[in-house]
Amino acid sequence: MQSTGTRNPATTPTHCPYCALQCGMNLTPVEGGTVEVSDRADFPVNRGALCGKGRTAAQVLAPGARLTSPLVRAADGTLAPAGWDEALDRIARNLGRTRAQYGADALGVFGGGGLTNEKAYALGKFARVVLGTSQIDYNGRFCMSSAAAAGTRAFGLDRGLPFPLEDIPRTGCVILVGSNPAETMPPSLRYFTELRENGGTLIVVDPRRTKTAEQADLHLAPRPGTDLALALGMLHLVVAEGRVDEAYVEERTSGWEEARAAAMAHWPEHVERITGVSVPELREAVRLFCAPEAAMVLTARGPEQQAKGTDTVGAWINLCLATGRAGRPWSGYGCLTGQGNGQGGREHGQKADQLPGYRKLTDPAARRHVAEVWGVDPDSLPGPGRSAYELLDALGTDIRSLLVMGSNPVVSAPRAAHVEGRLRSLDFLAVCDVVLSETAELADVVLPVTQWAEETGTTTNLEGRVLLRRRAISPPEGVRGDLEVLHGLAGRLGVEKGFPVDPEEVFEELRRASAGGPADYSGIDYRRLARENGVFWPCPAQPAADDTHTAAPGTGSSGSSTDASTGRGTRTATGNGGTTSTGSGSTDAGSGSTDADAGLRAAPHPGTPRLFLDRFATDDGRARFAPVAHRPSAEEPDDAYPVLLTTGRVVAQYQSGAQTRRVTELNAAAPGPFVELHPRLAARLGAAEGDPLAVVSRRGRAVAPARITTAIRPDTVFMPFHWPGEGRANTLTNPALDPASRMPEFKVCAVRVEVARRPSPDEVAR
Repeated sequence: MQSTGTRNPATTPTHCPYCALQCGMNLTPVEGGTVEVSDRADFPVNRGALCGKGRTAAQVLAPGARLTSPLVRAADGTLAPAGWDEALDRIARNLGRTRAQYGADALGVFGGGGLTNEKAYALGKFARVVLGTSQIDYNGRFCMSSAAAAGTRAFGLDRGLPFPLEDIPRTGCVILVGSNPAETMPPSLRYFTELRENGGTLIVVDPRRTKTAEQADLHLAPRPGTDLALALGMLHLVVAEGRVDEAYVEERTSGWEEARAAAMAHWPEHVERITGVSVPELREAVRLFCAPEAAMVLTARGPEQQAKGTDTVGAWINLCLATGRAGRPWSGYGCLTGQGNGQGGREHGQKADQLPGYRKLTDPAARRHVAEVWGVDPDSLPGPGRSAYELLDALGTDIRSLLVMGSNPVVSAPRAAHVEGRLRSLDFLAVCDVVLSETAELADVVLPVTQWAEETGTTTNLEGRVLLRRRAISPPEGVRGDLEVLHGLAGRLGVEKGFPVDPEEVFEELRRASAGGPADYSGIDYRRLARENGVFWPCPAQPAADDTHTAAPGTGSSGSSTDASTGRGTRTATGNGGTTSTGSGSTDAGSGSTDADAGLRAAPHPGTPRLFLDRFATDDGRARFAPVAHRPSAEEPDDAYPVLLTTGRVVAQYQSGAQTRRVTELNAAAPGPFVELHPRLAARLGAAEGDPLAVVSRRGRAVAPARITTAIRPDTVFMPFHWPGEGRANTLTNPALDPASRMPEFKVCAVRVEVARRPSPDEVAR
């Protein structure tokens, strides 16, 4: 628990900087000039619980753990401290030189899913208005882009969860596919525990018997890369056993006959051969899912980070639609977003094909609307650019200079050694970060920027709940905010206006830019967020006198009251016999403030915690089945590479580890990478616990100690991806892209495994 600079005299309620739960926490100055993180029981998502990462988050505020001065590449090749003017001048000069010599699209911008909505919005605007480049994307492309593509295709709208987390204990069955919340977002595990306490069942689909799978009523362990076949096999049984909700399918969906025909080609014995999941297990999963009145399917990176991730998620959505489990109370498909602002980060313009409000960059009406807010000609806005990996792959050739904000692709990108080489080949690289990450170490200029406790801004959690992070302390001298960076660069590149440094001013512009879009934030302002503990989008602005609480098209109405003492919404009748509520924390939704500049009033619209209860967000209001069929992974095992590799996270580290690896307690719990393998595979290799194992793919080699366990399939090894260097898991991963989402296939590739070397007797003795 550390902080620096001038401190506020009172406790500040804010949110964790890590995962998409965005857990509530309090920061309090204590004697000795430190800041203490404590629980915040009033926030309904985590109800006071914090994981180890959240509890220790303040340690990264310490000057010894983070950057406190700009760094520039000196003549001798080292990074040396510099003043802000020198650093910003150098960045602007190099970006301008590249644009003049090679054109605007020779400039690249790479953002992050941890940036606040204000920063993501300003970064997208900066790329398109100041630089004039189409080459912008962000690391959220590596997070839930396949789920977003599948959700948009099926429902007409993508939001991680179309219902609050509090709905999970109220349903009858949850199928959790490729997710391990016990380690990736521990405070959320209580919802699944409460589900079972209430008599519901939990099915976990994962090739490993994780801590989450240990708590399941049924654990299915498919071969990595076969989740699509598993979902199709379950749908086949739904049809064969007469479990289709024919009335629902007729009334609320389209495309069933084509999807049904595709599923019927995946009979149980065929699926068993593909997946390794037995026919009795398949039948039991279908029985558990179909028995209760309500059920959910929740996916995470397991099925999504595949070259067929969009179709895989589409198959799980098909299962929900065929059984009438979408757009009904306590039912539906949802995605458990990973990054802290992975949802909001792509809604407001740092994704290659999107404008603020989740508008499509190719939509003329969307371009006109946003261009008017920005005060530019719609024709001046560039079109869609490359997706994240494609952008990184083009560095040093088509893209000559790059600005990185809040990302560490040297560790987090697939085929990471290649990406590192591409970064080294750039004419110029600038990085804005809190710490000297592995990517920042390659930069020509590094800018030290503020972090969560030192700045105010909004994030959007996995439920679509827009939240206000509050500034609790001042940053160290020499550190500036990302908005200040963009303001300074814009001015030096000839754009004097349009890039304010005040986050609330940026948010007011974001409201106007999002108004009328799928992700409409226009009815939300800072005071409302502080008062209501968050507001679910879409939340359009309405005149204060209008108390109809009409929801945005395709969302279902949402006009109930909230019991503030419990944080649970009061159930209210809606269309289609459903129920909804304003959701936890959404009290006093009818009051608001006036934004005279924008002409918008903070409206009585209560926000939309539950989507699709009346209709889906498609043109005809119907959900669309996806006619999908199983296909192999982009890279299947062979004689040279006979084992499957899958990757993931551990509880004590986060993403590329750039921040968590600087926390003593977390490093003690998870000090480095490892290779998890089954005893049968270890026996074939002659490997013992702790032996250094070399894992080799067609892209490179990683070495880490063996961790032998029966909790993984014998044909599969697992590596966490938080570390750089010799044990970097993403050296191995395959950048094969999903054709719709452009998601790389992180979750499955072919490798061979061998003992790297035996420790000497002296090493053993030490």
